[in-house]
Amino acid sequence: MEALAGLFVASFAAATLFPLPSEAALYAYLQMYPHNAALAIAIATIGNTAGGMTSYLIGRIVPPRDFKGVSFVKRYGAPATFFAWLPVIGDALCVAAGWLRMHWLPVLAFMAAGRCARYIAVASFS
Repeated sequence: MEALAGLFVASFAAATLFPLPSEAALYAYLQMYPHNAALAIAIATIGNTAGGMTSYLIGRIVPPRDFKGVSFVKRYGAPATFFAWLPVIGDALCVAAGWLRMHWLPVLAFMAAGRCARYIAVASFS
């Protein structure tokens, strides 16, 4: 149970402004507990999505003046947040979605789908 809590925390932190590799945390967990792959993917997805939604909320509360990601999110809407798992631009996409006042539910759905797909890919190579 402690390992799952650690996976959640690492996944959450990695989705905020901290440059942590949540994929490495998932991979390490799966090396120790390969029979818990579905649960680990779910926990990592929930933690990482919660961290991304934190960035979304930051965008709603304290909108930046100009940053990368706004034009991409403005052009493609909530589906753009499917790519919020990408390094470097992912945080900007989440913040941009909040700044643009996009409805939180589609943002949450696309963000979670992208992050889950990434974790499934990581788990398939473990």
